[in-house]
Amino acid sequence: MDLKELRQSSKIRQFAASFLFAGNGLKYVMKHERNFKFHIGASIIAIILGTLLSLEKWEWLILLLTISGVLSLEIINTAIEKTVDLVTEEYHPTAKMAKDLAAGAVLLAAIFSVIIGCILFLPKIAHFFL
Repeated sequence: MDLKELRQSSKIRQFAASFLFAGNGLKYVMKHERNFKFHIGASIIAIILGTLLSLEKWEWLILLLTISGVLSLEIINTAIEKTVDLVTEEYHPTAKMAKDLAAGAVLLAAIFSVIIGCILFLPKIAHFFL
């Protein structure tokens, strides 16, 4: 094996390892973060409802982008909280603000996801009753 092949092999291992690290992050939030579990549950309900209501392709795209956005922000929120906790164990107003801002981003995304869900689902649900 020459130097070029060795470097290529090392890059492939690093690439594969990055998936393992990402998987570890997903396992962590699934096991330890109550809000992430809540959002997963809400996502499953939305996907089941979308299936039952026969969403069109463009509606699925919006729904899945919304779900991935909320879940991703929840993971980022957790990362920010853990980083702040690592930097300081003592109360500090700036540390609190960093955590509050990250949580606020998740809340904003969650509120808009409910609005998007209403826009996607309510007309189809109303169609059954009218």
